[in-house]
Amino acid sequence: MTTPAAGYTADRIASNNSSHLDDDRTAPPHISSSGGGNSSQSTSVEKDSKVLDWDSPSDPGNPYNWSLKRKRLVTGIALLSTLLVPLNGTSITVAAAEINQEFGISDATFPNSYWPVASWSLGGALFVIIFLPLMEDVGIRIGFIISYVFFFLMIIPQALANSFATLIVTRFFSGGCVALLANTIASVIPDIWADDRARSIPVGLYIVTYEAGNTLGPPMFAGVMQYIGNWRWIFYIQLIMYGALAPLFFLLLHETRGTVILRRRATRLRKTTHRSIYTAAELHQPPLSTRLLKSTTRPAYLLLTEPVLLASTLWSAFSFGTVFLFTQSTAQVYSSLYGWPAYRIGYLQSAVVVGEALGWLPTLYSSHLYLSSAARNTENPGSPIPEARLYLSVLGSFVGIAGGMFVYAWTAYPSLPWIAPTIGLGMVGFGIQIDVTAVADYITDIYAASGYAGSAVSAVAAGETLFCLWRRRGCMGVWGFGGRVRCWGGWRWG
Repeated sequence: MTTPAAGYTADRIASNNSSHLDDDRTAPPHISSSGGGNSSQSTSVEKDSKVLDWDSPSDPGNPYNWSLKRKRLVTGIALLSTLLVPLNGTSITVAAAEINQEFGISDATFPNSYWPVASWSLGGALFVIIFLPLMEDVGIRIGFIISYVFFFLMIIPQALANSFATLIVTRFFSGGCVALLANTIASVIPDIWADDRARSIPVGLYIVTYEAGNTLGPPMFAGVMQYIGNWRWIFYIQLIMYGALAPLFFLLLHETRGTVILRRRATRLRKTTHRSIYTAAELHQPPLSTRLLKSTTRPAYLLLTEPVLLASTLWSAFSFGTVFLFTQSTAQVYSSLYGWPAYRIGYLQSAVVVGEALGWLPTLYSSHLYLSSAARNTENPGSPIPEARLYLSVLGSFVGIAGGMFVYAWTAYPSLPWIAPTIGLGMVGFGIQIDVTAVADYITDIYAASGYAGSAVSAVAAGETLFCLWRRRGCMGVWGFGGRVRCWGGWRWG
């Protein structure tokens, strides 16, 4: 999913690339309109200010200069968070019937069991656009800790909920926190890995861990319903798991935002030297309210005015929404045709995860195709061609997603073994990984020069999340043929 990539922007790279400390260089006499801040107070501060930069190109405080071991450690910790926190989203699907029974909820006239996951997804879509800029402003580490603590607190009422409304409301906030936490790795990657070649593997791992995290919920917690039978233990176990992991995240996830590190240096120097020392970002960036307004409105503006972004959003949203479609359709298919109980169907979701993991391997070759395309770029010699990111998406779309859906739809008969449609699930997972990665990389590349990459990818991310809501709703209660309707890839075949 591109949602995590909302923080993966080209301007992040530039902000960390400052190479020296020019303590004697005065700031410009005024702040330009594009830099924001036009008050007389801001202008007065600038006149007497010194601009703080890195001590040298090899300044060890610059995350780009960290040791390879430290970079891998921080990246690994962030990837672990990306894999595990989304489990809170889909794990509840294995207990839909039990939750309905306890709270007296019926799916007869409307699929009300859909709401706990719907509210979770909606919270994720809103929090990424509204709160991610704040998270990057205060720092990745502090933002992560605050989001993680609030996320943990929101799981407690989910475990103890005495009404269906409590479950829906608290999952809205936990879904929002998950979106921020999963986005941490998207912010970490461009902060510490300096070029396309170095970032290719972390970006691929980031997308596959996010997709796997959203898919692994049912197979990981199906055993709760099989052996315990109490849906509340899904959340009890999550409280134990996330509580045990909290010290690991808090101790090992270091601050990676270069501008935040420099700002803290400047703050310390002002206190110890009593001199007016600031970073360029502090002097030139617009007020937080202005940045927040732009971050919430620019993605929608780009989506409505950029045809290539609209097409890419629909493509990626359809692909990722298929993950959530299968959490619903498999329950109907395998229970109706093979008589499987809900917990056994939950284990089946691991087939999609296997496909996603296999789909990561072609994305490595896709990075090679992208980098090698620079040799034949006649319009901008020496620069890779952004469209080279899309070559392998043909394989992902036609063989993976379309082929997998065909296999899934036309082998799901009681006369055929259950492994046949399951292979189709794996093929779809394979295609999802390739396509979502291709779109995320492509959008980042084509909007990098404009500085709007973050807004463009945020538009894709919001589209994906909202599309997930439709895909789940569109497939609920519509399985059948002769009294049933086959749900095939988001449209109904009857």
